[in-house]
Amino acid sequence: MTAQTRGFRELGATAPRLRDREGPPVRQVEGVVVEAESDSVQSLLDDPAVEEIWINGPNQLFAAIEGENRTIATELTGSQIEELVQRFLGHSGRRVDRSSPFVDARLQDGSRLHVAIPPITQQWTVNIRKFVGVRTNDLSELGRSGSLSGAAGDFLASAVKAGLNIVVAGAVGAGKTTLLNCLASAIPPSERVVTCEEVFELQVGIDDVVGMQCREANLEGEGEIPLRRLVKEALRMRPDRIIIGEVRGPEALDMLLAMNAGCAAMTSVHANSARDALRKLTSLPLLAGENVSRDFVEPTVAACIDLVVFCSRERESGARVVDEILAITEQVAEDGITASPIFERTVLGLEWTGEFPRSRERFERVGIDLGDLLANREAHQ
Repeated sequence: MTAQTRGFRELGATAPRLRDREGPPVRQVEGVVVEAESDSVQSLLDDPAVEEIWINGPNQLFAAIEGENRTIATELTGSQIEELVQRFLGHSGRRVDRSSPFVDARLQDGSRLHVAIPPITQQWTVNIRKFVGVRTNDLSELGRSGSLSGAAGDFLASAVKAGLNIVVAGAVGAGKTTLLNCLASAIPPSERVVTCEEVFELQVGIDDVVGMQCREANLEGEGEIPLRRLVKEALRMRPDRIIIGEVRGPEALDMLLAMNAGCAAMTSVHANSARDALRKLTSLPLLAGENVSRDFVEPTVAACIDLVVFCSRERESGARVVDEILAITEQVAEDGITASPIFERTVLGLEWTGEFPRSRERFERVGIDLGDLLANREAHQ
């Protein structure tokens, strides 16, 4: 923990007032020159212990530090907050004004910016999500960090190579994007990948990658490109695999249609459990229109989705872990789609249940004996 972070933990009680700090009258935030009162924002951006920063209005600065919410002493004025936002957005090419009072953007360091302004809110409100909770780039690093077992990591890497359709589920801040990036690291380098996101966050470390992000409407209300349009366009780009950053609307239907057409896919969804994610995936496509029925969606989800990986954040330690890997069957019962856990978290960690996913021949096609992989890995844990 840095000395700066220890000071933040005192809820600002002993932090020096910004006007009393020595130093030049201006600072640089993300390469942008701003007034000295914004120095506290830069300090938080620089601190690796800080995971998220939010501003509720003048003199209201907060941060999530190692899993705990803290109040930060500051003298930010309303005009300084507005200036900071507009300069952040200058790098992204996006805008926020009374006609478009919400905006999402990606900062130069990869952090995600969300802004809401009056008249929707009482003050200009800002959220900056840094994605520094787990510093990992692949599944093996995720295993070494304790987020999942070695056997589970090997299984997921094999599932990606075999072309299984995988959904990452969890609550806000559970590490879904990190896990999705780690899964993407297992994609064979010979594949062509197209990513579709609201704001660029995914990092796919192979050569043949096309990334697309949504676009807001212009001042005349024209030119909007929603996520659903991106998924449709991705199918015209000859992808071997599509990665959708997150589904939460009618684009879920287009994702299912892409999977049903033989294109491997990965995505994430907000959910409270793996089975809750499965139920949500049978509901979101219904938003695409009245002509889409549950009688069509439910068996399509059962046939297309292979695995749901549920991750969460431990309350006491703040660590992000994988709690369950759920394998979907093609059976639809009266109470919904049937599924069985392949890995479950116990007091000993994330353990193999002895179950196998369907279509083991897909693993065999890429030279993986799933029985040997799981049995041998578990024996050596």
